[in-house]
Amino acid sequence: MLPSYLLSLREGIEAALIVGILLGAVRQMKRTDLAPVIWFGTLTAGALSIFIAILLTNLGLEMKDPGEAIFEGFTMLIAAGLLTWMIFWMSRQARHLKGNLEAEIQRASQAGQRAIFFVAFIAVLREGIELALFLTASVFASNSLQTTIGAFLGLGTAILLGWSIFASIVRLDLRRFFQVTGFLLILFAGGLVLHGVHEFTEVGWIPAIVEHIWDINSFLSEESGLGQLLAALFGYNPAPTLSEMIAYVLYFAAIGLGLRLSGQRSAQETKAHA
Repeated sequence: MLPSYLLSLREGIEAALIVGILLGAVRQMKRTDLAPVIWFGTLTAGALSIFIAILLTNLGLEMKDPGEAIFEGFTMLIAAGLLTWMIFWMSRQARHLKGNLEAEIQRASQAGQRAIFFVAFIAVLREGIELALFLTASVFASNSLQTTIGAFLGLGTAILLGWSIFASIVRLDLRRFFQVTGFLLILFAGGLVLHGVHEFTEVGWIPAIVEHIWDINSFLSEESGLGQLLAALFGYNPAPTLSEMIAYVLYFAAIGLGLRLSGQRSAQETKAHA
């Protein structure tokens, strides 16, 4: 439940910020007649995202092995890739998110209500589709009831936070917010990678190399409460194969390299503008 709550909270906060910025922009331009168009685009994107999430989950849960394992493996790896991309993208764009969106809606307002609709629709749909993929992977990692409860709680919290932020004009440090949640979600994405490789190992697409490099079920079983929580959050496996651990370590090595390169690029850009 915690992974789906965290994912829904993060994506929901992004969507709430986007919608709030769009509404604030049209209000500043004294074009409040465009507000219903923004809400229509937002609700349409939300409904389509829910449909996609239900479709993806039903497709996966109704399949039989090995098709189910293959579908789950691909879904988890795609979700891990998108999640990682989103974390890096948001870390670069958080400072400029508000300004970019306001400039975009100012250009779109000149093209009429249809353009305004698509600005809101595409912005929210991107978050919704990503969340649909992540929640589908979370269903496979835990179960549908826990994922659904976590998703509703996360989105509800995001709506309350979004409303309070814009109602009280509280400045939110987006960069710090995405740093904290980004760290936790990178751990979750690493678990998705491990789960995905595990599924492909089961169907024989990836060799195990070594069947079990260790087995600590006697110490902390995956069936225990803590084991299930760690499995859902971080892909905990008390008896992993060597191929799973290689993929796990390589993922975090790639993340570390990416963060280092991103930091160097940011430093260079700061010096260039100084």
